[in-house]
Amino acid sequence: QVQLVESGGGLVQPGGSLRLSCAASGFNFRIYVMGWYRQAPGKQRELVARISLSGITNYADSVKGRFAISRDNAKNTVYLQMNSLKADDTAVYYCNAARDLRDFWGQGTQVTVSS
Repeated sequence: QVQLVESGGGLVQPGGSLRLSCAASGFNFRIYVMGWYRQAPGKQRELVARISLSGITNYADSVKGRFAISRDNAKNTVYLQMNSLKADDTAVYYCNAARDLRDFWGQGTQVTVSS
């Protein structure tokens, strides 16, 4: 059974940091492109960051220089380090695993940036 379980979300003040984790199981993690997406209230889900099998990363323009995605294939886990958080980063953050036509999603973790 495929599972993606996110953790690490919460309430943080503007300028603060959070680290999200996504623990994967039930599939061959190391051959999947892993990504983080987010969805704010009333908005469409958008790509935040993605990391390839070989560790190549790409980011949404809005988070470049502030967020960093990484993966640990030994632990079947992908991370999202979020620094200098802004109110606009408030959203539910989802972990995604993708390969060919296969696409798996986690249940999401809430990140709220507010003073």
